[in-house]
Amino acid sequence: MSAPPRAGAGLALAAAGSIAFSGKAIIIKLAYRHGVDAVTLIMYRMLFALPFFVVIAWWAGRGKPALERRDVVVVCGLGFSGYYLASFLDFAGLQYISASLERLILYLNPTIVLLLGVLLFRQRVSGQRLAALAVSYAGVLLVFGHELSFTGTQTAFGAALVFASAVSYAVYMVYSGAEVKRLGALRLTGLASSVAAVLCIAQFLILRPLAAAVVAPEVLWLSLLNATVCTVAPVIMVMMAIERIGATLTAQTGMIGPLSTIAMGVLILNEPFNSWIIAGTGLVLVGIWLLARAR
Repeated sequence: MSAPPRAGAGLALAAAGSIAFSGKAIIIKLAYRHGVDAVTLIMYRMLFALPFFVVIAWWAGRGKPALERRDVVVVCGLGFSGYYLASFLDFAGLQYISASLERLILYLNPTIVLLLGVLLFRQRVSGQRLAALAVSYAGVLLVFGHELSFTGTQTAFGAALVFASAVSYAVYMVYSGAEVKRLGALRLTGLASSVAAVLCIAQFLILRPLAAAVVAPEVLWLSLLNATVCTVAPVIMVMMAIERIGATLTAQTGMIGPLSTIAMGVLILNEPFNSWIIAGTGLVLVGIWLLARAR
């Protein structure tokens, strides 16, 4: 009798986490309207999120062995690739493309992980997986080509930055497996995110004068919302969902992400909603679904 409520709670947590994380792009686009740049914006996001990440790492590490030197090196590398570099490239790319296209590009992550497995570990790819790759990339190219016809080379540059962000996070996914088994997913997330937060703050201090920290009050409130509702909360909700329904079903439920981003983009940012976006989104979701079935 307890299984259905537990499964229902898991699905609700997975859906809420995906929607909350998808709101990140909307908040970033809103903040850019107040004249802030990517370096300053990501600094504030990570500054507000850092205390939460430290608490998560401490909580998940209670009663467990201290980190070895190897763990420190690996956590720093994963934090740089998975959370610092990926986040910065994503923030920078959103200056040039719509939130809808950004979300579709980021949802290529499972296919990029698959490609890295082929290139780095010489894994074999079945015909069904190749079909999934083709369908997903066709969807992104459809939306990309439509935006390119309106905004030109800026769209190409922004899409390249966001795609590089997806690759950076895929590198994190590929190399984090062994460390997850050693430290646990929640502890690793807290530690790696804390490293990324420190790097983002240091980047601001190196590249910008302190006067650049003076921003519109709206930027501060949006950054606080981004750090809590769209960064820390989704991590916790997704982890709780995985405990209840497993990683596979949680990932499949996360396919609601692109749809929620598009809806919020239309309602909040007045981004266009047309047949090109519908078709591209449909293809990306079908590709992810095919890839999940092939696995």
